[in-house]
Amino acid sequence: MNNIFVYCEIEDGQVADVSLELLTKGRKLANEINCKLEAAVIGHKLEGIEKQLFPFGVDILHLADEPRLAPYTTLPHCEVIVKLFEKIKPEVAIFGATSVGRDLAPRVASYLKCGLTADCTSLVFGDHKETKTGKEYKNLLYQIRPAFGGNIIATIINPDTRPQMATVREGVMKKEIYNEDHKGTIKKIKLDEVLRDELFPVQIVERHIEKQKVNIKSSQIIISGGYGVGSKENFDMLFELAEVLGGEVGGSRAAVDAGFVDHARQVGQTGVTVRPKLYIACGISGAVQHTAGMSESAKIIAINNDPKAPINQIADYSIIGNIEDIIPKMIKFYKKNTK
Repeated sequence: MNNIFVYCEIEDGQVADVSLELLTKGRKLANEINCKLEAAVIGHKLEGIEKQLFPFGVDILHLADEPRLAPYTTLPHCEVIVKLFEKIKPEVAIFGATSVGRDLAPRVASYLKCGLTADCTSLVFGDHKETKTGKEYKNLLYQIRPAFGGNIIATIINPDTRPQMATVREGVMKKEIYNEDHKGTIKKIKLDEVLRDELFPVQIVERHIEKQKVNIKSSQIIISGGYGVGSKENFDMLFELAEVLGGEVGGSRAAVDAGFVDHARQVGQTGVTVRPKLYIACGISGAVQHTAGMSESAKIIAINNDPKAPINQIADYSIIGNIEDIIPKMIKFYKKNTK
């Protein structure tokens, strides 16, 4: 009762990275308010899945294992989670802001008549006092996310209904093992009390998923371009620099919208969140929408012809000038120094 809960997504027997990231955050939140971390996995052939989850601090793992529950379909998964929440009454419930989480979490919130904050970038506990009534709340979940197009950072609370629900995008939270030897308890959900035939109006006969061709999230060096790069042809310089450095090319939303680079390479609030060892921002102004996806990079180099660009405020090093002059020189000198 009143624990922290994380819905874990699974594909081909592997727990999704975003779920492991949320477990890391969930464990820290649970430690703060001295409660347990609960998780649920819904699917089929889940034997041994706990080995992937317990090291991340899961105290109670709820398993729903049934052939019709894999792959994911909306109605049965929603029914399982709603019935589970009615039973365990979690204080906080966190879902990944994936295609699955964005489909499932709002339905669960609607059934339970509780609030839901989407695409959070931070989750912390804090207190709140109503100015009109004087009522005080302790350890509310501050659900923090960019709002109004990323121009402000909003802190959203849900004082009176439970659970306090949020979705969090992949890469926003760090994935860290809590304790390799941590052991939790497995509780199997009694599906005969939950599932009904009318929850399965659609039968998935065959499913094909195209593998992701670009994965900049795992790259340790990212050369990212914005609208200031100027053209798709100029992005070729970034690809050349990425090749000599052994990195990947990213882009801002403005560059993607202009057709300079593919959407799969978009970094930021509406793209992917990255934490490389080196992030080189070329022709990027540094709007909140973009910096939300890269500000935790270990080292940031900004190349911009505007000395007042916001990106310079978070950069470790700023190079003021045109990328047409600077990038070729970087390529030339790196090749020279590595011979």
